Amino acid sequence: MIILGILVSIAAIGTMCWLLFNLAVFALPFFLGLNAATWAFGTGAGWLGAGLVGLLAAGLTLAVAQGLLMFVRPLWARMLIALVFVAPAVLAGFYATLGIVKLTMPSETWQLVFAITGAIAVGVTAFLRLAGWAAAGPADRNLARA
Repeated sequence: MIILGILVSIAAIGTMCWLLFNLAVFALPFFLGLNAATWAFGTGAGWLGAGLVGLLAAGLTLAVAQGLLMFVRPLWARMLIALVFVAPAVLAGFYATLGIVKLTMPSETWQLVFAITGAIAVGVTAFLRLAGWAAAGPADRNLARA
């Protein structure tokens, strides 16, 4: 029974890490959508209206970022856009890893070491995903070069 508990714990941690890596790019749209939904609820929009405003804000943030990454030419501007998206992903990676490690490790020094390592890993993953968005530019760009 103890072995089963250990295996389930490892599977749960693996699933959480997989979700964290896959959803790291969406940390900024989620944060902005959540803030917009909170604001809308506070102004009296109700649950449904707040949810719609939050989804609209998150979707608009993601669409604007993808559009900017596709159409902005200077590399420094693309890096700035990527940094705006990677910074919240790094923070989310740090605190998610710290939360997982606090359950398994008593030493605070090693908790911070692993949390910083997790933050770097999530940040690099988010940056590589954003670089993939930037590389997949409009189709007519390739036609113009031919």
